[in-house]
Formats: sequence, C-alpha cells, structure tokens
Amino acid sequence: MNKKLIWMLAAIIVITCGAITVTTACSEANAQEDDPNAQQVQSIELLRTSQSWDGVELPDYLEGRPELVAVKYVFPAGQKLGWHHHPVMNYGILVQGELTIIGQDGQEKVVHEGEAVVEMVNTIHHGENRGDKPVILYMFYLSQKDLPLAVQHPEIPLE
Repeated sequence: MNKKLIWMLAAIIVITCGAITVTTACSEANAQEDDPNAQQVQSIELLRTSQSWDGVELPDYLEGRPELVAVKYVFPAGQKLGWHHHPVMNYGILVQGELTIIGQDGQEKVVHEGEAVVEMVNTIHHGENRGDKPVILYMFYLSQKDLPLAVQHPEIPLE
C-alpha cells in the first residue's frame, strides 16, 4: 500500500472511533438525564470581588498580552514565607490547612480550608502556616510575560 492510502485509512479509523466515542458519551449523558438518582454537576461561585482581602480596590488590568499562571503552594506546618509583594493580581483557593496573611501594617487575614482569597497587589505582606498540618494553596496569577509573580524583600526581618 502506498503512504497516501495508509494515511486515508488511518484518518477514517480515527474519525470512526471519535464518532463512536461521542455517540457513546452522548448516550450515557442522556441516560443520566433520565436517571433521577444520577449526580449532577454543581457550580458554586466561591468568589467575585474587585478588592483584595484587605479591602483595597484592585488595579486596572495591565496593557498588552496577558499571561495566566497557576501555582500550587505547599507550606509545611510552622513555615513562614518572607516579606514580599505581588506586582500582578492573583487569587487562590486554600484546599488544606489554614494560612495567615500579615500585611506590613500588622493587619491579618486567616484563610481557612475551602476559602478563596484575593492577594494584595503592590503591598508588602507575608504568609504563615500557624497550624499543625501542611497548607495546600492553589494561586492563579493574571500576569504578563517576564513579570515576576512576587518580589521578595529580604531586607525586612521576620519576627
């Protein structure tokens, strides 16, 4: 067989398998719609705000092409993160533990398991895990290429 015929046969097989998969998935979805005991997808809005956790209005979006970044952080029990600030907007969901965020002015925000938080922008702060289990935090940054997600301030001592 020549290469062109092989590619055509392969394409027909892929298309046929795709059609079977879609048909099966649609049939299963329709069967679930008919089954009153089937679990439904839930949509629960966790956060909608234009302010960071300290009540300050978020800045306008940056000009130019956006870069979206998602980061998973794990803070061991007792761990403190150094003083830093974020030049870009970010928010996240704490999925395990309890995280305390402290502003340089002493204001604190305790984020509990399952809660969403909007971080301060261009304001120096740090985080601490004062609990006895690791904190797992997923953060989402609205950034641009080559911008840092955080700028560290090692000149400010942690107490």
